Amino acid sequence: MGRRAPRPASLALGAALRRGAPQTQLAAVQTVWREVVGEAIAAAAEPAAERAGTLTIRCRTATWAQELSLMEDELLGRLRERLGDRSPSSLKLLAG
Repeated sequence: MGRRAPRPASLALGAALRRGAPQTQLAAVQTVWREVVGEAIAAAAEPAAERAGTLTIRCRTATWAQELSLMEDELLGRLRERLGDRSPSSLKLLAG
């Protein structure tokens, strides 16, 4: 039997990345959170849970929760740009 031709490295890398991709919506958001929201927000708020498309964000203070509620549409838009179909449809913000 003859040797199979080597496959391009890009195909192998693509397959490995797909296998290693986060399997839940929460994991996908956690993976890109800092990149999507920036250092300041990431230091004050983190994705904590997801249920039925609603992402729960735990904020350090009530002030941060209020600030992020005002930015909800912008944050959801950024997540949608980065995650596509895996992005949440709404946010639930908790202080503390």
